[in-house]
Amino acid sequence: MTRKKDPRTTRLPVPAGELPAFAPVPRRCNRHDGWTPDRQRAFIEALADLGSVEAAARAVDMSSVGAYQLRRQPGAEEFRAAWDAALQLGIQRIEDVAMDRALNGVEEPVYSYGKLVGTRIKRNDGLLMFLLRNRAPERFAAGGGAKAMNAVGKQELARLKKQWRAEWEAEQGNVTSADIRASIDRKIMDIRRQVERERPARRAALSEETLAAFTRFCELRDRDLAATNADERTVRITAVTLETPSTHFDPPVLRVLPAPERTEEPSKTDASSKDGSFGP
Repeated sequence: MTRKKDPRTTRLPVPAGELPAFAPVPRRCNRHDGWTPDRQRAFIEALADLGSVEAAARAVDMSSVGAYQLRRQPGAEEFRAAWDAALQLGIQRIEDVAMDRALNGVEEPVYSYGKLVGTRIKRNDGLLMFLLRNRAPERFAAGGGAKAMNAVGKQELARLKKQWRAEWEAEQGNVTSADIRASIDRKIMDIRRQVERERPARRAALSEETLAAFTRFCELRDRDLAATNADERTVRITAVTLETPSTHFDPPVLRVLPAPERTEEPSKTDASSKDGSFGP
């Protein structure tokens, strides 16, 4: 059977010098779809890149079972040494990926009522502390060995996060309270400009009768406020415009209707007695 070429074999090789040279495992018969010397070298390079025997075997169109069988064959001493060296490089790459995820987080979807509404970045503090304890045990692991994160580790992590936060804020530059107020004022002005741009469209949606009724409402409101000498809070609450939402006012109090009176129906015995169904 002829093995089809897999596009996954097209990959970047490991830079020269990172993997030791080795003598391929001798085979009794050199099949073009078997563990040829070129395929053995490609497998070791893929193992260094991927850090997984299964993935590396798949990258060279072979099975992981066949790779382990090849490792046990006579004359595979150098192949096994290259295998172990490639795994060390692969583990380093996996650690780098894990450190990147611990620091920068991973993006995960956010659903609401079964619908995708956005994404968020999720960070794993436990993974970060685990990597720190393994990469720098003399600084982050009590007793000089890598351990899981406990209460002391959590306190140390909180301290480090504050330190990193302070360093990040220092890099962003000093932001004064005046800058914050100016930013808020700019946002308020942008909202006001947007309201002004939308005002003609809202007024065009109302008829002349509705606009006249609203004008009359404002006149009656001002008259009532002046007659009652309303305080500032009442004036502010009743100061509405065409842009005021309907939820501005409290909902009207609905009058509770009394429950209907129930009349007792005459029993069947009484009804039978009245129509003369019983008796002598």
